[in-house]
Amino acid sequence: MTLETDLNTATLAARQAGDLLLRHWHDRGSLTIDEKRPGDFVSQADHGAEALLRDRLIQPGDGWLGEETDQIQGSRRWIVDPLDGTTNFLRGIDQWAVSVALEQDGKLVLGVVHDACRSQTFSAIAGGPLLLNGQPVTQPPVPAFHNCLFGTGLPFGNMPHIPDHARDLCRVLPHSAGVRRMGAAALDLAYVAAGRLDGFWERTLRPWDIAAGLVLLRAAACQVEGWSPGEAPEQTGTVITARTPHFDRFAKLLRDWS
Repeated sequence: MTLETDLNTATLAARQAGDLLLRHWHDRGSLTIDEKRPGDFVSQADHGAEALLRDRLIQPGDGWLGEETDQIQGSRRWIVDPLDGTTNFLRGIDQWAVSVALEQDGKLVLGVVHDACRSQTFSAIAGGPLLLNGQPVTQPPVPAFHNCLFGTGLPFGNMPHIPDHARDLCRVLPHSAGVRRMGAAALDLAYVAAGRLDGFWERTLRPWDIAAGLVLLRAAACQVEGWSPGEAPEQTGTVITARTPHFDRFAKLLRDWS
């Protein structure tokens, strides 16, 4: 099976999961909601979407890492977040996505992030190009640094790093056109890849939050590291990324205080 075939399969599965989620979205008042930890929710919409994705994606011998179900070991492994942005979804905020990645022999080789509310599917195979609804994406011009718009995720509840992130914002905000916290990391990474955001950072994300987005970023030739120079986000879940002309300055702003 080729990666192009896998990409077609993953894209179709993500869109089908998105259709299922949209049906729940329009009837979300009837969902049963559980709290996994303070501020972290799950519903039958998440479970139903993940079951659909497992059914559509897994072939004999494939591994699996999903947010809501048990792992399956395999040298070829699907890494899936069936509903990234569950809190937004449950509150009626239309910033959520289906995220699907494929890892082979420890390397991410395919990523799909599907925004069901806007019928926009970002996808790529390692090595590019970045696609939006199957067509190559042309990035807009890179603005001057002081006109850059950055994205982030904010810790909440009893999560660590709240003071750290407050310091991050104090360093980034005076030098930029603003920071957005939109609540779905997979879409944030896709937006950086497509040039809608100029950079993004967040600490200690889970593999299913970032796997597909990392493929998209690399396909779009964005620079991506962890908190330390040269560190891969796959190792720690911490991501610093920006469009290449501004990565060094952006990373320095974030790292210098720590």
